[in-house]
Amino acid sequence: MYIHTNVAGHQPEGAIVFVTDATTMVENIALAQRHQKKGEVYLFARLITVGLGDRGRVTLDDLRAAAGQALRAAGKERWTSAAVLLPNLFPPTQEAQAITEGALLGAYTFDQYKSHPSERTLTDLFVTGQDAAEGVRQGVVFAEATALARDLANEPPNVMRPSVLADFVVSHFAKTAASVTVYAGDDLLRQQFVGVYTVGKGSAHKPRFIEIRYVTDPAKPLVALVGAGVAFDTDGISLKSKRDSSDMRFDTAGAAAVVGAMHGLVATATPCNVVGLIAAAETIPDADSMMPGQLIQYPNGVSVQVADTDAQGRLVLADGLIRAAKLGATFTIDIATLTGAAVAALGSRYAAVFGAEELVTRMLHSGVDTGEFLWHMPLPDEYKEQLTSTYADISNIGKESAGAITAALFLQCFVANDTQWAHVDMAGPMQAETTSGYKPAGATGFGARVLLEATIRLSRQGV
Repeated sequence: MYIHTNVAGHQPEGAIVFVTDATTMVENIALAQRHQKKGEVYLFARLITVGLGDRGRVTLDDLRAAAGQALRAAGKERWTSAAVLLPNLFPPTQEAQAITEGALLGAYTFDQYKSHPSERTLTDLFVTGQDAAEGVRQGVVFAEATALARDLANEPPNVMRPSVLADFVVSHFAKTAASVTVYAGDDLLRQQFVGVYTVGKGSAHKPRFIEIRYVTDPAKPLVALVGAGVAFDTDGISLKSKRDSSDMRFDTAGAAAVVGAMHGLVATATPCNVVGLIAAAETIPDADSMMPGQLIQYPNGVSVQVADTDAQGRLVLADGLIRAAKLGATFTIDIATLTGAAVAALGSRYAAVFGAEELVTRMLHSGVDTGEFLWHMPLPDEYKEQLTSTYADISNIGKESAGAITAALFLQCFVANDTQWAHVDMAGPMQAETTSGYKPAGATGFGARVLLEATIRLSRQGV
């Protein structure tokens, strides 16, 4: 779908209007109070109205969701083009960006493996209003970043192997200003990526460590984005038994978010100094699989007892955190679908974020602006006792409750002292069970936009 900002010379097939409780008239059609209810969509001939609810409580994410709903409604009516009127609730650039993101992401489908993919009739959207052009440009890039992350996470596990992810990243950035290095086989051990090597060594599809460098201003502080890409998570020898394992392909969502964010940085030509670090592995039980009780000696001097092979995401993230420290990162942000405890605490709307107060605060603001919401979680030192091991420095899993916190405390052991660090546990919002707003059922692409926005801000503001 192509987004236009000038309707001159065109005749859109229909119009989309956003309605609040303060709206009384649209195109001479009196609106009943029910038409203004948040999330309500109505069709009047060639006019679609979408309710936003109370004008004083509307957020930019409400606008994204409404745009997504409107685009699906227009598609059902088989419109080929539509015009969207800015509701004048926020600065026009922000509104245009939110509407563009919501429209593109609401129209997203992942159906290339179906015999009869969805027919897409809506090809042109006109987002009109003063100062809309810049917002549309930003919205297109942010939507592309999220759609890319969705594509990668939605791929079935027999397709998205670690090598396939690595090959895709190489190909995707091949003709850009970014450079990609992939480590595999013995190179993983030579570079001391012992976590991802150990986690993935049991599978016939061997692990990869992927490094994406994008430097347009070397004077900027180095930002490291670290993503876990467990291409399929059976939990290894500590085999899953309670949940539908088919959804374990979504455990590549952290890596997908990093790829999406890096795409956005390149597409916007952001002046920055950024490295994306992705540890990709597949946990399949085999004779050579990682064993419960196994010892891993990391190059920063920390030894880890693998008390449970289920807690493998943190083992591969540790490689990325150590690599970020070696490269001299000023800011390091890691992201993964790490713990069910984060889901239990925060549900599917919020991701948990831990770490340095200043960086976490910046992440929280970026989350509000992008609609990828984060909740600041504590890191109490006394909980570190849960990670004690009989014969290693730490265990890879806590002995009691607070699983999301102990996972973050584990990762903290691999962060350089001079680095501002944030850890995002996105296990809750990684997936939408049903289609609503701008999130079709399946992978949400969560993380791509908040990482992109946070990195742009860090690169602009520095330390």
